[in-house]
Amino acid sequence: MKGKVVMEQPLMVHYRMDKYWGHIDYHSHQEYEIYFFHAGSCRYLIHDQIYDLEPGDILLMDGMALHKPNTPPNSEYIRSTIHFSPQWIEKSLDGVGGGYLLEVFQKLHHCLIRTRQSEDSKELERLIQRLEEVYRKTEIGHGEKEAEAKILLMQILVAVNKLGELDSLKKPRKKPEKETHAENIASYIQANFQQKLSIVSIAEALNLSKSYASHVFKEMTGFTIMEYVMGCRLNRVKQLLVTEPDKALKDVASESGFESVSHFSRYFREKVGMTAKVYRNHRQLQYSEEKKT
Repeated sequence: MKGKVVMEQPLMVHYRMDKYWGHIDYHSHQEYEIYFFHAGSCRYLIHDQIYDLEPGDILLMDGMALHKPNTPPNSEYIRSTIHFSPQWIEKSLDGVGGGYLLEVFQKLHHCLIRTRQSEDSKELERLIQRLEEVYRKTEIGHGEKEAEAKILLMQILVAVNKLGELDSLKKPRKKPEKETHAENIASYIQANFQQKLSIVSIAEALNLSKSYASHVFKEMTGFTIMEYVMGCRLNRVKQLLVTEPDKALKDVASESGFESVSHFSRYFREKVGMTAKVYRNHRQLQYSEEKKT
C-alpha cells in the first residue's frame, strides 16, 4: 500500500484487524481517521512525530499528514480503524451543535490519546464494533443504514472527545534520544523537502553522521530518509492537486520539490496508481458528490 489511499465511499470501518501487511508504506488520504490500537507491537510515524503505541491508544489523524505503522515482521498487530469524510458528517454534527467534535482533526491534524484501556475506552471499542456491523449490513435500505451509521459515528466522536479531555491532563513522557533524533530528521525534511536534499546534507544540518542518521531513522520509522523525502513531496503534490485545481502540473511538480515533470509523472503514477490529472478529476468529483449527501 503506497502513496495515496483513495476511498470510493465516505465511510470505511474495520474492527480488530489482525492481518499483517508487510508491504504497508507511507500514505495519506483526504478522509479523517480514528485508529484504535488493541494489542501487539507498533511504532507509528505521523508527520514528524513518532508514537510507541500501547494497548488502548487512540490516534486521530486528518489524513493528509504522511503516516505509516512500523511493526516487527510476523508480530501481533491488532487495531481498529474508521476512515470518514468530514463533508459527509459535518451537516449532521452542525444540526445538533456538535461541529466542535471535528476541531481536533482541523486544528491539531494528528494526536495521540492514551486511555490505559479505561472503561471509557472499552465503551468506545463497543461503539466501533457496532458501527462495523452497520457498515457491513446489506439487508437494510441505504437511507436507514446511512442514518444509523452517522448516529454511531457521532457517538464515537463524543466518546473520543471525552477521552481526549481526560488524557490532556496527564504529564507528557520524556522521549528517548533515538526517537528525538528521528523526529528532528523528519522535522527538517518537512521544512525543506521542496529544496534539493541528500542524506549527507540532512545529517550535516543536524550535526549527525550520515551512517547514524540513516540507521536511527530507519530503525525508528521504518522509512529510509530518502523514502521519507519523496513521500513528503508526493504528499504536497496531492494537496496542491486538490486545493489548486487550475495550477499547471509543471508548477505543482516544481513547488513540491521535483526537479522535472517527467520524474514527477512517473513517480506519481507508480505510487498512486493513476496519473495526476486523473487523480485530480477523481477527487473533484468525489468531493462534489459528498457535499450533496
